[in-house]
Amino acid sequence: MINERVEGLFHAVGGGDRMASTDMFHREEVQLASRNRGMPLEALKYNITPAGMHYLLIHFDIPYLDADTWNLEVGGLVANPVSLSLDDIKSRQSVTMPVTMECAGNGRTLLEPRSISQPWGLEAIGTAEWTGTPLGPMLEDAGVDPSAVEILFTGQDRGVQGDEIQDYQRSLTLEDANRDEVMLVYEMNGQPLQPQHGFPMRLIVPGWYGMTSVKWLTKIEAISEHFDGFQMDQTYRYKQDADDPGEPVDLIRVRALMIPPGIPDFLTRTRLLDAGPVTLEGRAWAGRLGVDRVEVSANNGESWDDGSLEEPVGKYAWRAWSLDWDATPGNHILSVRATDSEGNVQPTDQPWNYQGMGNNMVHRVNVVVR
Repeated sequence: MINERVEGLFHAVGGGDRMASTDMFHREEVQLASRNRGMPLEALKYNITPAGMHYLLIHFDIPYLDADTWNLEVGGLVANPVSLSLDDIKSRQSVTMPVTMECAGNGRTLLEPRSISQPWGLEAIGTAEWTGTPLGPMLEDAGVDPSAVEILFTGQDRGVQGDEIQDYQRSLTLEDANRDEVMLVYEMNGQPLQPQHGFPMRLIVPGWYGMTSVKWLTKIEAISEHFDGFQMDQTYRYKQDADDPGEPVDLIRVRALMIPPGIPDFLTRTRLLDAGPVTLEGRAWAGRLGVDRVEVSANNGESWDDGSLEEPVGKYAWRAWSLDWDATPGNHILSVRATDSEGNVQPTDQPWNYQGMGNNMVHRVNVVVR
């Protein structure tokens, strides 16, 4: 379908500059939060996140697709365009891979001022076992023309964003699309994809933020120039203001999260625990890179101790960490930070950006010890 401009049909949220002027959430933000879903941080206990706890972001609507009539069109600048059924794709080489996926907007509400969008805390994360077939051999069979520079992926979900009617579309360079780990998947944790997770077929691009893993995939095209669609060039950008073209959001930044210890206060989520020995634990990940170190502080970052690391769940999946702490009575701010295999460390305070993307600042947990 052709994209279409529809300016002035919808009311602006807030002051119209996409920035929240107060700490109060707009009704429209709450509506987004109700449609989408974060992973409760206590689910960091699981190596593989149960499908019902994995984070979920749906840009437009969840399309209703019939696996018996669904087809994937592979075309554009290829020698052998083809229409593939779900059975055709399942007959190809099958691979199962654990992948940690994180939304690019994870942590958005911790930035001030706040970008008006999906109001994520720190829960937009999950690790699933995805089963499907590698994309590269399929592109090889299609015979991608030497003039092609990108592969464009189109999902069935369609809506309005930025005053533009659009299909959800993202592209990858040929080099990235042909990486061994990039897959077309039809199962999550050993079961067919759930409708909200992209049934019957979705793209998985390990190491990248989740916006790249297009759901409800219907079309793959080889194209001769950079795709400048809305989801590539207008959003998912590190920008300083509305007019800044910015830099593209792509690979996941290093991050560690802590399983909140003790028990929570219902509303504030401040934790309560008894004095004495406590094992602090959580998960750390770094996209395509490894996690070399996790440090924990019990005094809001004044001093740090190294945590113990377990083996990663997979090459593109998180690894568990733990540290024994002697909890003393009083109020404490627990903090955790990770360092990746290239020496990148989570920042104490996140540099601000206009869209609230890529916030990987140190995770802090308020606890009261009695």
